[in-house]
Amino acid sequence: MRNICSYLLFRQSPLEIPAKSIYAGLMAGVLAVPSPLYADEVSVQLGATPPSDAIALSAHGIDSAIKQLPDSIRGVMKRSGVPGVAVAVVHNGKTVFAKGFGVRELGKEQPIDEQTRFQIASVSKSVTATIAAVEVFRGTVSWEDPIVKYLPKFKLHDPYVTQHVTIGDFFSHRTGLPTTTGDELENLGFDRGAIIEKFAQIPLEDFRTSYNYANFGTTIGAEAVAAAVGSTWESLAEKVFFEPMGMETTSYRYSDFIKDGNRASLHALQDGKFQPLYKRDPDAQAPAGGVSSNVVDLAEWLKLMLSGGIHGGKQLVDMASLMPAMRPQSFSSHVQDLSDRSGAYGFGFNVSVEANGRTSMGHSGAFLLGASTAFKIVPSADVGIIVLTNGAPVGAAEGIVGQFIDTALYGKPTRDWFGAYHALTSSLFMPGGELADRQKPSNAVLPLDGSAYEGVYENPYFNAAEVKTVDGGLSLIIGPKQMVFPLEHWDENVFALTPTGEDAIPGSRYVVTFHVEKGRAKGFNVEMYDGNGNGNWTRQ
Repeated sequence: MRNICSYLLFRQSPLEIPAKSIYAGLMAGVLAVPSPLYADEVSVQLGATPPSDAIALSAHGIDSAIKQLPDSIRGVMKRSGVPGVAVAVVHNGKTVFAKGFGVRELGKEQPIDEQTRFQIASVSKSVTATIAAVEVFRGTVSWEDPIVKYLPKFKLHDPYVTQHVTIGDFFSHRTGLPTTTGDELENLGFDRGAIIEKFAQIPLEDFRTSYNYANFGTTIGAEAVAAAVGSTWESLAEKVFFEPMGMETTSYRYSDFIKDGNRASLHALQDGKFQPLYKRDPDAQAPAGGVSSNVVDLAEWLKLMLSGGIHGGKQLVDMASLMPAMRPQSFSSHVQDLSDRSGAYGFGFNVSVEANGRTSMGHSGAFLLGASTAFKIVPSADVGIIVLTNGAPVGAAEGIVGQFIDTALYGKPTRDWFGAYHALTSSLFMPGGELADRQKPSNAVLPLDGSAYEGVYENPYFNAAEVKTVDGGLSLIIGPKQMVFPLEHWDENVFALTPTGEDAIPGSRYVVTFHVEKGRAKGFNVEMYDGNGNGNWTRQ
């Protein structure tokens, strides 16, 4: 599934030098830093002296980066076509830059300012990890606590993993759940509880040695923390983090985003142009991709991390609790040859070493329906940047971040960052499905009468689906939303399905194959939903 809360996202993305494969690490070139696993072994703090072999910062690099930032933003906007951008920079405990550019929605021309609210997509994972660390600091939970300690009914396919998988395992995507598990259910309208319950049916990959980016993995970890407190995640975040941080325009609830009059609309990329076509309600996976906020609020979050967990003179979280999230816990991409560098992921953060030997942490986020975001902090330089855009992921957010960080560290950009990221993100818009961009066979065998296919079919993972005639043609109706997918006849008992929502990449077309016995369909397979072997429906 192309739920891009998980692309850049899930084809993992530290904000670093591009790797050879978007699947291995969209911005790899990461050198894993050896470190102890658990919090009680931590002695280092953010903002500490850089490694002795780190290269000195450019004398006026940060000042130059801030001065050049408006022109850099405008340049990326012109090249990318992204309608609107908001950016904040923090340095030495202060917000030194916060500004909006462009418009909230094309055709309405309302300007974006520093207070404009955006959906931040998978940058939410890093915010969520920070809030989880607050509860670790309070002694409510530990990163290594088993999930079943707080969610006793939770089950995975493997009983051993069920009993031993920890909060940290879910935050670091090392549980063995396949990539993007649950996104396909969310797209069909299943709620959070129903999605998580389905995970017992999914065969796992290797526990703690595989890395598969999954939105609902982060969501499960957050649900366990909330259960330990006896709260919903949304209320917990508001009470223990957003309110004490003064982040008044930040929420995990989609309803809060919608009722904000100063909000940025999503802009999907259609026919090479950005268009405000869709809305995206991410409540089901909120801890992984549901935060909405503005750059002023998010700057406060960046400052908290760079200050060692202190806000307003108070210790909101200590570094012993936060550091495990911000150091390598998983390989997000493995090297393919000895000239390459592995990617590393912590608990909700991509973790890297810059070319000058200084560590950095960051994350990207996006919805293909029309949002792209990115942030990065370099603790030893006490600098961070957050970039929010209201356009689908074309490399704009990462390009702005890359150019700023390069200038701050080295005095000038080391490459065309937008160009590099734009080339990588282009693969996100490739059509999917076996029938993508193919022509219907000229000698196609005619199908049976529609009544041979019509009926209700069962599936233990996706639940019941109905095949019926709608507007003169067969359609597949599926999920709590009762989504209707017209079925285009292809050849004999094979039909083509064109996806909707975040799967609606132009040209995408998936196979639906009916299994026919004695002139009547007994079941069918949907290619788009068969990634984990769950795409078979059987007639009731």
